Amino acid sequence: MRSRYEVIKRPLITEKGLAAKETLRTLVFEVNPHASKVEIREAVQAIFKVKVADVRTSILHGKERRRGRLVGRRPDWKKAYVTLAAGEKMPEYAENV
Repeated sequence: MRSRYEVIKRPLITEKGLAAKETLRTLVFEVNPHASKVEIREAVQAIFKVKVADVRTSILHGKERRRGRLVGRRPDWKKAYVTLAAGEKMPEYAENV
């Protein structure tokens, strides 16, 4: 069992993520690639003290990067969309953006 701070790496603060936060009551996080939906739900509830209604996950493949003739690859990573239950207060982690 991973600790809650090993499950959630960071919030994703993008235009799409902030729009989902405002209109759909959904938070977007980068999470541990091996974390399950249940672990993500428990981590968000423990860290932000809110009730979670739904968790959706997506695995994104790392991009290929080049420096001259050297080719490298960024690692694959996992994104989680966490929808809060009705009546829950939205946590403010992106106020100064």
